[in-house]
Amino acid sequence: MMYGEHDLSSLAIFSGSFINYGYWTGAQGDRPITVDERTESQAEMYRQVVSRLEPRLGDRLLELGCGIGVGAAMVAHEFGVMVTGLDRSDEQLERARDVNAEAIAGLPDRLSFEKGSVTDLPVADNAVEGVYAVEMLQHVDDLAQTAREVGRVLRPGGRFATAGFFAPEAGRTPIAELIETVESGIDVIRPVGEFAADLGDAGLEDVRVDSIGEHVWPYFDRWVAQTEYADSWGRNWLRCYENGWIDYYMVTARR
Repeated sequence: MMYGEHDLSSLAIFSGSFINYGYWTGAQGDRPITVDERTESQAEMYRQVVSRLEPRLGDRLLELGCGIGVGAAMVAHEFGVMVTGLDRSDEQLERARDVNAEAIAGLPDRLSFEKGSVTDLPVADNAVEGVYAVEMLQHVDDLAQTAREVGRVLRPGGRFATAGFFAPEAGRTPIAELIETVESGIDVIRPVGEFAADLGDAGLEDVRVDSIGEHVWPYFDRWVAQTEYADSWGRNWLRCYENGWIDYYMVTARR
């Protein structure tokens, strides 16, 4: 597992304790991106994902792979919902409870963090109105089982949404030669159509796949170019996107 004893949110390529590549609604190309803009891009990714759930006040949501938990806390606060952040790393859960202690106290019964696997959710059948994940399914070994678990815990009419990177189609590409975390197996790049099919096979309906790469890759590459990782393999994400080997998607479905 990539996370655990290592706090990736402390790296310069991230900010504000978030860990995602960001959804960018605009950053002028003639000046450097600010840390505040970088942080806002990561918060906006959460908003984009959770808004697809069409949550109502008081809805119960489950975040898969919550990490340090600042996204879950923001969602609980901004959307007026109950959020349980799920992670299988004890270290990450400890950080999440520590970093978000004030939010947990200020949102009684609306924000919590629990240990569990996305392939065996510690949640009862038909228990939640929404399940979401932000840039973490690339770490999951069995997406078909994850889809089945999502279908199991969602109430009828409940929704699922995730944002993350996938391959546009099946086929051999040089991604592993260009992206270190793919070569090491930390990130697994699967065809997005396969995951969409997994959701359908799990009984979910209205499965939709939307590319949002134009809001992610060019801006993230600009940000990386401003950090100490400017000459690293991290610059190859944009290259892979421009060659059609990878893209960033919003995938949604309804039970």
